[in-house]
Amino acid sequence: MVSEFDIVILGGGLNGAALACALARGPHSVAVVEPHPPGPESEAWDSRIYAYSPGNVAWLQSLGGWNNTVRAQAVHQMQIFGDAGGRLTFDALDAGLPALAWIAENNRVQAGLWHAFLAGGRVRAVVARAEAVTWNENNCHVLHLAGGDALGARLLVAADGANSWLRRQAGIAVSAEDYRHVGVVANFETEKPHRGIAFQWFRPDGVLAWLPLPGRRISMVWSTPPDHAAELQALDGEQLARKVAKAGGFGLGTMRCITPAASFPLVRRRADVWTRAGLVLLGDAAHTVHPLAGQGVNLGFRDSRLLAEMLATGGNPGEAGRLASYAARRMEDVASMQFATGSLKKLFAREDGLTRSLRNLGMSLTGALDPVNQALARHAIL
Repeated sequence: MVSEFDIVILGGGLNGAALACALARGPHSVAVVEPHPPGPESEAWDSRIYAYSPGNVAWLQSLGGWNNTVRAQAVHQMQIFGDAGGRLTFDALDAGLPALAWIAENNRVQAGLWHAFLAGGRVRAVVARAEAVTWNENNCHVLHLAGGDALGARLLVAADGANSWLRRQAGIAVSAEDYRHVGVVANFETEKPHRGIAFQWFRPDGVLAWLPLPGRRISMVWSTPPDHAAELQALDGEQLARKVAKAGGFGLGTMRCITPAASFPLVRRRADVWTRAGLVLLGDAAHTVHPLAGQGVNLGFRDSRLLAEMLATGGNPGEAGRLASYAARRMEDVASMQFATGSLKKLFAREDGLTRSLRNLGMSLTGALDPVNQALARHAIL
Protein backbone atom coordinates (compact mmCIF):
# COMPACT_ATOMS: atom_id res chain seq x y z
CA MET A 1 0.00 0.00 0.00
CA VAL A 2 1.55 3.32 -1.12
CA SER A 3 0.30 6.63 0.28
CA GLU A 4 0.70 9.34 -2.34
CA PHE A 5 1.98 12.86 -1.63
CA ASP A 6 3.26 15.68 -3.75
CA ILE A 7 6.26 16.25 -1.44
CA VAL A 8 7.87 13.96 1.14
CA ILE A 9 10.51 15.47 3.43
CA LEU A 10 12.91 12.97 4.98
CA GLY A 11 14.15 14.54 8.20
CA GLY A 12 12.19 16.61 10.70
CA GLY A 13 15.07 18.64 12.12
CA LEU A 14 15.19 22.41 11.91
CA ASN A 15 15.40 22.74 8.13
CA GLY A 16 12.96 19.96 7.30
CA ALA A 17 10.42 21.16 9.86
CA ALA A 18 10.73 24.79 8.70
CA LEU A 19 10.19 23.74 5.10
CA ALA A 20 7.12 21.74 6.15
CA CYS A 21 5.68 24.82 7.88
CA ALA A 22 6.22 26.94 4.78
CA LEU A 23 4.81 24.32 2.40
CA ALA A 24 1.74 23.85 4.59
CA ARG A 25 0.48 27.14 3.18
CA GLY A 26 1.00 26.07 -0.42
CA PRO A 27 -0.85 23.96 -2.98
CA HIS A 28 0.96 20.66 -2.39
CA SER A 29 0.27 17.69 -0.12
CA VAL A 30 3.22 17.16 2.23
CA ALA A 31 4.52 14.47 4.58
CA VAL A 32 7.47 14.63 6.99
CA VAL A 33 9.25 11.36 7.84
CA GLU A 34 11.22 11.47 11.09
CA PRO A 35 12.07 8.53 13.38
CA HIS A 36 12.80 10.78 16.38
CA PRO A 37 10.29 13.65 16.65
CA PRO A 38 10.69 16.30 19.38
CA GLY A 39 9.96 14.97 22.85
CA PRO A 40 8.17 16.64 25.77
CA GLU A 41 9.46 20.08 26.70
CA SER A 42 12.12 20.03 29.41
CA GLU A 43 13.54 22.79 31.59
CA ALA A 44 17.03 21.32 31.10
CA TRP A 45 19.19 23.23 28.63
CA ASP A 46 19.97 21.71 25.24
CA SER A 47 23.68 21.49 24.41
CA ARG A 48 22.85 22.15 20.74
CA ILE A 49 22.73 25.94 20.52
CA TYR A 50 22.59 27.93 17.29
CA ALA A 51 22.90 31.56 16.25
CA TYR A 52 19.84 32.53 14.21
CA SER A 53 20.03 35.54 11.88
CA PRO A 54 17.34 38.24 12.30
CA GLY A 55 16.06 37.53 8.80
CA ASN A 56 15.56 33.85 9.58
CA VAL A 57 13.99 34.62 12.97
CA ALA A 58 11.46 36.90 11.26
CA TRP A 59 10.67 34.11 8.78
CA LEU A 60 10.26 31.51 11.54
CA GLN A 61 8.00 33.89 13.44
CA SER A 62 5.85 34.33 10.33
CA LEU A 63 5.48 30.53 10.16
CA GLY A 64 4.47 30.32 13.83
CA GLY A 65 7.51 28.23 14.68
CA TRP A 66 9.39 30.81 16.75
CA ASN A 67 6.93 30.97 19.62
CA ASN A 68 6.95 32.00 23.28
CA THR A 69 8.41 28.64 24.39
CA VAL A 70 11.71 29.45 22.63
CA ARG A 71 14.32 30.66 25.10
CA ALA A 72 16.23 33.21 23.00
CA GLN A 73 18.86 35.85 23.68
CA ALA A 74 19.58 38.78 21.37
CA VAL A 75 23.22 39.39 20.43
CA HIS A 76 23.79 43.15 20.56
CA GLN A 77 27.53 43.06 20.04
CA MET A 78 30.24 40.63 18.96
CA GLN A 79 33.85 41.01 20.08
CA ILE A 80 36.48 39.05 18.16
CA PHE A 81 40.07 38.74 19.39
CA GLY A 82 43.08 37.67 17.35
CA ASP A 83 45.98 35.67 18.71
CA ALA A 84 48.42 38.62 18.72
CA GLY A 85 46.44 41.67 19.83
CA GLY A 86 44.06 42.09 16.89
CA ARG A 87 40.48 43.01 17.73
CA LEU A 88 37.26 43.45 15.78
CA THR A 89 33.88 44.54 17.14
CA PHE A 90 30.48 44.31 15.47
CA ASP A 91 27.75 46.40 17.12
CA ALA A 92 24.06 46.21 16.27
CA LEU A 93 23.49 49.86 17.23
CA ASP A 94 26.32 51.11 15.00
CA ALA A 95 24.93 49.08 12.09
CA GLY A 96 21.39 50.35 12.67
CA LEU A 97 20.12 46.89 13.57
CA PRO A 98 17.95 45.70 16.47
CA ALA A 99 20.22 42.66 16.96
CA LEU A 100 23.09 40.94 15.17
CA ALA A 101 21.60 37.50 15.85
CA TRP A 102 19.49 35.50 18.26
CA ILE A 103 20.88 32.56 20.25
CA ALA A 104 18.46 29.72 21.02
CA GLU A 105 18.32 25.98 21.64
CA ASN A 106 17.78 23.48 18.85
CA ASN A 107 15.12 21.45 20.65
CA ARG A 108 12.85 24.39 21.50
CA VAL A 109 12.90 25.80 17.98
CA GLN A 110 12.37 22.35 16.47
CA ALA A 111 9.44 21.68 18.80
CA GLY A 112 7.90 25.05 17.89
CA LEU A 113 8.13 24.25 14.19
CA TRP A 114 6.55 20.82 14.68
CA HIS A 115 3.71 22.33 16.69
CA ALA A 116 3.12 24.87 13.90
CA PHE A 117 2.92 22.44 11.00
CA LEU A 118 0.89 19.87 12.96
CA ALA A 119 -1.57 22.53 14.14
CA GLY A 120 -2.31 23.47 10.56
CA GLY A 121 -3.51 19.95 9.81
CA ARG A 122 -2.19 19.99 6.23
CA VAL A 123 1.14 18.21 6.81
CA ARG A 124 1.26 14.57 7.81
CA ALA A 125 3.96 13.51 10.27
CA VAL A 126 5.19 9.94 9.83
CA VAL A 127 7.24 8.61 12.74
CA ALA A 128 9.27 5.89 11.04
CA ARG A 129 12.69 5.02 9.66
CA ALA A 130 13.27 4.93 5.90
CA GLU A 131 14.68 1.64 4.62
CA ALA A 132 14.74 1.86 0.81
CA VAL A 133 13.86 4.02 -2.17
CA THR A 134 12.44 3.07 -5.54
CA TRP A 135 13.51 5.63 -8.14
CA ASN A 136 11.04 6.02 -10.99
CA GLU A 137 11.85 8.04 -14.08
CA ASN A 138 8.35 9.02 -15.15
CA ASN A 139 6.25 8.45 -12.04
CA CYS A 140 6.73 9.45 -8.43
CA HIS A 141 9.57 8.02 -6.38
CA VAL A 142 8.62 5.66 -3.54
CA LEU A 143 10.09 5.81 -0.04
CA HIS A 144 9.82 2.47 1.78
CA LEU A 145 9.56 2.61 5.58
CA ALA A 146 10.32 0.17 8.36
CA GLY A 147 7.15 -1.79 9.09
CA GLY A 148 6.13 -2.10 5.46
CA ASP A 149 4.48 1.26 4.71
CA ALA A 150 5.52 3.26 1.65
CA LEU A 151 5.13 6.87 0.57
CA GLY A 152 5.03 8.00 -3.04
CA ALA A 153 6.25 11.51 -3.85
CA ARG A 154 6.74 13.66 -6.90
CA LEU A 155 9.49 15.38 -4.87
CA LEU A 156 11.67 13.81 -2.20
CA VAL A 157 13.51 16.27 0.03
CA ALA A 158 16.69 15.05 1.73
CA ALA A 159 16.71 17.01 5.00
CA ASP A 160 18.39 14.20 6.94
CA GLY A 161 21.67 15.88 7.81
CA ALA A 162 25.32 15.91 6.85
CA ASN A 163 25.51 12.12 6.60
CA SER A 164 22.30 11.99 4.58
CA TRP A 165 20.96 8.48 4.00
CA LEU A 166 18.78 9.65 1.12
CA ARG A 167 21.74 11.31 -0.59
CA ARG A 168 23.64 8.01 -0.45
CA GLN A 169 20.63 6.13 -1.84
CA ALA A 170 20.62 8.54 -4.76
CA GLY A 171 24.30 7.81 -5.41
CA ILE A 172 25.30 11.47 -5.07
CA ALA A 173 28.96 11.96 -4.19
CA VAL A 174 30.26 14.58 -1.78
CA SER A 175 33.48 16.57 -1.88
CA ALA A 176 34.79 17.01 1.64
CA GLU A 177 37.61 18.76 3.46
CA ASP A 178 38.41 17.59 6.96
CA TYR A 179 39.33 20.65 9.02
CA ARG A 180 41.12 18.32 11.47
CA HIS A 181 39.25 20.07 14.25
CA VAL A 182 36.50 18.96 16.60
CA GLY A 183 33.76 21.23 17.91
CA VAL A 184 33.33 20.87 21.68
CA VAL A 185 30.13 22.39 23.09
CA ALA A 186 28.75 22.94 26.60
CA ASN A 187 26.61 25.50 28.46
CA PHE A 188 27.58 27.45 31.58
CA GLU A 189 26.19 29.80 34.18
CA THR A 190 28.40 32.85 34.63
CA GLU A 191 29.27 35.04 37.58
CA LYS A 192 28.92 38.29 35.62
CA PRO A 193 26.21 39.33 33.11
CA HIS A 194 27.14 39.01 29.43
CA ARG A 195 25.06 42.07 28.40
CA GLY A 196 24.13 40.41 25.12
CA ILE A 197 27.74 40.25 23.91
CA ALA A 198 29.14 37.28 22.00
CA PHE A 199 32.88 36.67 22.27
CA GLN A 200 35.24 34.83 19.96
CA TRP A 201 38.95 34.19 20.37
CA PHE A 202 41.38 32.90 17.73
CA ARG A 203 43.86 30.95 19.84
CA PRO A 204 46.83 28.65 19.21
CA ASP A 205 44.57 25.75 20.27
CA GLY A 206 41.68 26.71 17.98
CA VAL A 207 38.70 29.06 17.98
CA LEU A 208 36.77 29.62 21.21
CA ALA A 209 33.33 31.24 21.19
CA TRP A 210 30.99 32.26 23.99
CA LEU A 211 27.40 32.80 22.85
CA PRO A 212 25.02 34.59 25.24
CA LEU A 213 21.94 32.76 26.51
CA PRO A 214 19.04 34.17 28.55
CA GLY A 215 20.05 35.14 32.08
CA ARG A 216 23.63 34.72 33.22
CA ARG A 217 24.31 31.81 30.90
CA ILE A 218 26.44 31.20 27.84
CA SER A 219 26.96 28.45 25.30
CA MET A 220 30.60 27.56 24.58
CA VAL A 221 31.85 26.28 21.22
CA TRP A 222 35.55 25.39 21.08
CA SER A 223 36.84 24.40 17.64
CA THR A 224 40.07 22.63 18.43
CA PRO A 225 42.39 19.75 17.36
CA PRO A 226 41.18 16.24 18.27
CA ASP A 227 43.75 15.70 21.05
CA HIS A 228 42.76 18.90 22.83
CA ALA A 229 39.07 18.11 22.30
CA ALA A 230 39.56 14.76 24.01
CA GLU A 231 41.27 16.51 26.93
CA LEU A 232 38.35 18.91 27.31
CA GLN A 233 35.80 16.11 27.28
CA ALA A 234 37.75 14.15 29.88
CA LEU A 235 37.35 16.99 32.41
CA ASP A 236 34.58 16.98 34.96
CA GLY A 237 32.13 19.89 35.00
CA GLU A 238 34.05 21.94 37.54
CA GLN A 239 37.37 21.49 35.76
CA LEU A 240 35.86 22.32 32.38
CA ALA A 241 34.19 25.47 33.71
CA ARG A 242 37.46 26.66 35.21
CA LYS A 243 39.37 26.01 31.97
CA VAL A 244 36.79 27.75 29.79
CA ALA A 245 36.63 30.77 32.10
CA LYS A 246 40.42 31.06 32.14
CA ALA A 247 40.65 30.75 28.35
CA GLY A 248 38.42 33.83 28.09
CA GLY A 249 40.45 35.76 30.65
CA PHE A 250 37.67 35.42 33.25
CA GLY A 251 35.79 38.09 31.31
CA LEU A 252 32.49 36.85 32.78
CA GLY A 253 33.99 35.79 36.11
CA THR A 254 33.75 32.22 37.30
CA MET A 255 31.51 29.66 35.63
CA ARG A 256 29.43 26.60 36.44
CA CYS A 257 28.84 23.88 33.84
CA ILE A 258 25.11 23.18 33.29
CA THR A 259 25.28 20.70 30.39
CA PRO A 260 27.80 17.92 29.73
CA ALA A 261 30.38 18.56 27.04
CA ALA A 262 29.56 17.10 23.62
CA SER A 263 31.59 17.09 20.42
CA PHE A 264 31.29 16.77 16.65
CA PRO A 265 33.91 16.59 13.86
CA LEU A 266 34.28 19.66 11.67
CA VAL A 267 34.18 18.92 7.96
CA ARG A 268 33.38 21.12 4.97
CA ARG A 269 31.09 19.23 2.63
CA ARG A 270 29.44 20.01 -0.68
CA ALA A 271 27.37 17.49 -2.57
CA ASP A 272 28.30 17.18 -6.24
CA VAL A 273 24.71 17.90 -7.26
CA TRP A 274 21.94 19.36 -5.11
CA THR A 275 18.95 18.48 -7.27
CA ARG A 276 17.71 16.10 -9.91
CA ALA A 277 14.24 15.28 -11.17
CA GLY A 278 12.10 14.56 -8.11
CA LEU A 279 14.92 15.09 -5.56
CA VAL A 280 16.45 18.03 -3.71
CA LEU A 281 19.14 18.09 -1.01
CA LEU A 282 18.45 20.60 1.75
CA GLY A 283 20.73 22.19 4.36
CA ASP A 284 23.51 19.99 5.73
CA ALA A 285 22.61 17.21 3.29
CA ALA A 286 23.87 19.54 0.53
CA HIS A 287 26.55 21.58 2.31
CA THR A 288 28.29 22.19 5.64
CA VAL A 289 30.62 25.00 6.75
CA HIS A 290 33.02 25.70 9.61
CA PRO A 291 31.04 26.96 12.63
CA LEU A 292 33.29 29.95 13.39
CA ALA A 293 30.80 32.33 11.70
CA GLY A 294 27.74 30.56 13.14
CA GLN A 295 26.13 30.43 9.69
CA GLY A 296 25.48 26.71 9.06
CA VAL A 297 21.89 26.64 10.27
CA ASN A 298 21.19 29.98 8.60
CA LEU A 299 22.35 28.72 5.21
CA GLY A 300 19.96 25.79 5.63
CA PHE A 301 17.04 28.06 6.49
CA ARG A 302 17.77 30.18 3.44
CA ASP A 303 17.60 26.95 1.43
CA SER A 304 14.17 26.24 2.88
CA ARG A 305 12.96 29.81 2.36
CA LEU A 306 13.85 29.86 -1.33
CA LEU A 307 12.62 26.34 -2.04
CA ALA A 308 9.24 27.05 -0.43
CA GLU A 309 8.96 30.30 -2.38
CA MET A 310 9.71 28.59 -5.70
CA LEU A 311 7.26 25.75 -5.03
CA ALA A 312 4.44 28.09 -3.98
CA THR A 313 3.35 28.59 -7.58
CA GLY A 314 2.11 25.00 -7.79
CA GLY A 315 2.66 22.55 -10.63
CA ASN A 316 4.91 19.51 -10.48
CA PRO A 317 7.22 20.08 -7.48
CA GLY A 318 9.73 17.58 -8.82
CA GLU A 319 10.20 19.25 -12.22
CA ALA A 320 13.94 19.17 -12.96
CA GLY A 321 14.24 22.64 -14.45
CA ARG A 322 12.73 24.46 -11.50
CA LEU A 323 14.86 22.49 -9.04
CA ALA A 324 18.00 23.24 -11.06
CA SER A 325 17.12 26.94 -10.95
CA TYR A 326 16.75 26.70 -7.16
CA ALA A 327 20.22 25.13 -6.84
CA ALA A 328 21.81 27.78 -9.06
CA ARG A 329 20.29 30.57 -6.97
CA ARG A 330 21.59 29.07 -3.72
CA MET A 331 25.10 28.27 -4.93
CA GLU A 332 26.69 31.72 -4.54
CA ASP A 333 25.54 32.18 -0.93
CA VAL A 334 26.83 28.78 0.12
CA ALA A 335 30.09 28.96 -1.84
CA SER A 336 30.99 32.39 -0.48
CA MET A 337 30.36 31.31 3.12
CA GLN A 338 32.36 28.10 2.68
CA PHE A 339 35.24 30.09 1.18
CA ALA A 340 35.18 32.77 3.90
CA THR A 341 35.03 30.42 6.88
CA GLY A 342 37.53 27.97 5.40
CA SER A 343 39.99 30.75 4.58
CA LEU A 344 39.76 32.24 8.06
CA LYS A 345 40.36 28.85 9.64
CA LYS A 346 43.44 28.27 7.48
CA LEU A 347 44.75 31.80 8.02
CA PHE A 348 44.66 31.49 11.80
CA ALA A 349 46.15 27.99 11.67
CA ARG A 350 49.43 29.41 10.33
CA GLU A 351 51.95 30.09 13.09
CA ASP A 352 54.73 32.08 11.37
CA GLY A 353 55.33 35.51 12.86
CA LEU A 354 54.65 37.56 9.71
CA THR A 355 51.27 35.94 9.11
CA ARG A 356 50.27 36.44 12.75
CA SER A 357 51.16 40.14 12.60
CA LEU A 358 49.37 40.75 9.30
CA ARG A 359 46.15 38.93 10.22
CA ASN A 360 45.86 40.76 13.56
CA LEU A 361 46.61 44.10 11.91
CA GLY A 362 43.93 43.32 9.34
CA MET A 363 41.38 42.63 12.09
CA SER A 364 42.13 45.94 13.80
CA LEU A 365 42.03 47.93 10.54
CA THR A 366 38.69 46.38 9.58
CA GLY A 367 37.32 47.33 12.97
CA ALA A 368 38.40 50.93 12.39
CA LEU A 369 36.59 51.18 9.03
CA ASP A 370 32.95 51.78 9.95
CA PRO A 371 31.43 51.21 6.46
CA VAL A 372 33.26 47.88 6.11
CA ASN A 373 32.31 46.89 9.64
CA GLN A 374 28.64 47.70 9.07
CA ALA A 375 28.56 45.88 5.73
CA LEU A 376 29.93 42.72 7.35
CA ALA A 377 27.33 42.95 10.11
CA ARG A 378 24.49 43.45 7.64
CA HIS A 379 25.53 40.42 5.57
CA ALA A 380 25.04 38.21 8.62
CA ILE A 381 21.42 39.29 9.26
CA LEU A 382 19.82 37.75 6.15
